[in-house]
Amino acid sequence: MPLYRYRAIDTSGKISKGESNALNEQDLASQLEKIGLELIRSRKVQRRIRLHRIARRELIELLFELEMLLRAGVPILSILADLRDTTEIPRIRNLCASLHEKIDSGSTLSEALAANPGAFPELVINLVKAGEATGQLPDVLDEIVKSLKWQDELLAKTRQLLIYPAFVTLVVSMVVIFLMTYLVPQIVGFVENMGGSIPLQTRLLISISDAFVRYGWIILPTAVAMPILLALLARTNQGARRMMHAAELNLPYIGPIIKKIMLARAGDTLGLTYKTGIPLLDGLVYCSNVTGNLILKEAIDHARTSIANGAPISRGFAEQKLFPALIIRMIKTGEETGDLSGALKNISYFYNRDINDSIARMQSLIEPALTIVLGIMLGWIMTAVLGPIYDTVSRIRLT
Repeated sequence: MPLYRYRAIDTSGKISKGESNALNEQDLASQLEKIGLELIRSRKVQRRIRLHRIARRELIELLFELEMLLRAGVPILSILADLRDTTEIPRIRNLCASLHEKIDSGSTLSEALAANPGAFPELVINLVKAGEATGQLPDVLDEIVKSLKWQDELLAKTRQLLIYPAFVTLVVSMVVIFLMTYLVPQIVGFVENMGGSIPLQTRLLISISDAFVRYGWIILPTAVAMPILLALLARTNQGARRMMHAAELNLPYIGPIIKKIMLARAGDTLGLTYKTGIPLLDGLVYCSNVTGNLILKEAIDHARTSIANGAPISRGFAEQKLFPALIIRMIKTGEETGDLSGALKNISYFYNRDINDSIARMQSLIEPALTIVLGIMLGWIMTAVLGPIYDTVSRIRLT
């Protein structure tokens, strides 16, 4: 099906531009008319391979509609044609048109998903393939949607965990910069003009303030550039990335929560793949890929090697000292009862509850910690400034 780039107008006179698959210009005009647009002009363009993965929430909506309508007995070609003609998001419209074209040509849904490289996660493609093989595609899609929703919530919690401390650090940094570059120089100038000996803490304050004033043009850009340089280094150097990922897990307060989030996501992925019929060793590969941390990835890969060599699953994980006793006990119970999928889901449940409690506790501690830090800083500045003033005043004799 050819790809057209078009320019259209809606009833309010707003111009819209985009791309869409259509049999010809008449078909394109008909598609646009269904979504309230009137075609102005169009031209056929060369089809390009889109490598950008669709957003998680868009993927959830797409798979949810597929699952609901397939369960209701609606043919998949009708579902995709309806989504293509009604969605307002150009990339989803193009994607649905591509899937419709592939399936109409004889491909299965998983083959059509795989024919759009980079658009869908490899795990989703293989889960759909497993659902087609077992004849339980709607049930598998339902499990995928639940997992993606849970992961979306987990991602929101991760952002919440990291953004709040970053915001607090930014506020403290701005206060320090204001004090050292504007307020302290003015007060210190008054103290120096009073004469007399200046105590050590006041001289230290003067030195720090002077460094901010003189070298602020170096300090501030360096503070901004360092995270960027570290991120580039982690991308290009395996050893540096490993050190940073190890440091990430060892951060005070935040590190254990990040580890729980990664383990919960890995457990959910392994439980989902195992439940849908994907072999355990293949599921461990996907489990390793979703962790995002090199240290945890290596531990899962080592456990997979041990299991592939004949070790029980619980022992394979127990040999890696990185995994908590809770995970080992849950997996061992699942092995003994024959419900490994349920045991892995329980891991996700318990860690999810623990993550919520940990984030709430940390956020409740950040505000008083910020107050204490600012109080200590202001107290030190006031002591360093008022100390010499008090000494000078105390030497004045009233006549």
